[in-house]
Amino acid sequence: MAMNEPLLLVVEDDGAVRNLITVTLQLQKYDFLCAEDGKQALLAAASRKPDILLLDLGLPDMDGVEVIRRIRSWSNMPILVISARSDDRDKIAALDAGADDYITKPFSVDELLARIRTTLRRLSVLTPQAAESTEFTNGGLHIDYAAHWASVDGQELHLTPLEYKLLCLLARNVGKVLTHQYILREVWGSTLPGDVASLRVFMVTLRKKLEAGGTGSRYIQTHVGIGYRLVKYESEAQENPDA
Repeated sequence: MAMNEPLLLVVEDDGAVRNLITVTLQLQKYDFLCAEDGKQALLAAASRKPDILLLDLGLPDMDGVEVIRRIRSWSNMPILVISARSDDRDKIAALDAGADDYITKPFSVDELLARIRTTLRRLSVLTPQAAESTEFTNGGLHIDYAAHWASVDGQELHLTPLEYKLLCLLARNVGKVLTHQYILREVWGSTLPGDVASLRVFMVTLRKKLEAGGTGSRYIQTHVGIGYRLVKYESEAQENPDA
């Protein structure tokens, strides 16, 4: 993948929206290609291997969630959904299928470009060496996977086995929204609705331990009704996002 010239695949059947997106990408000098339905999208994704997929869900030949599922069967390329569907159930379905992010129409071009930049930053550190690394650092958070040890600002975190497993899952997907169902399936091996309450309790205790140092850094971001995201901090200047 050539990070200097990322290739974006725009999948949108609405000509006006597609034009807005492509003009925006042109002005930012991004390389891109377009598809107007699911079949074209799958063919382009397989043959051109874009770096990021910008996907509308309401396609004429198949639902966008199905496109996500099919691509996820063979690729981990980042998928940014851009959809008029604003119901949490639609967002959850797309994220559970494997989407990395979700923008609701109407959207601002500034928001779109910010999401693309965030995705590209995340991709830039996912080299084969980084992906196989036994250590993880994000702001003041450090995890040594081999030693099963985590710290914040040099202070060891005293985590229960489940809290540590949750933290590692979030870390390996840093910057990505993980739905309640995905976390439950990966950590507990269960997706019963009643288990969400238990997950919330564990997230509260994990967040308290991460932020106990008083640095003001907020690592776990809650997406109400959907799930959680481990915030990606820049190496030199940390942001302080709202939880």
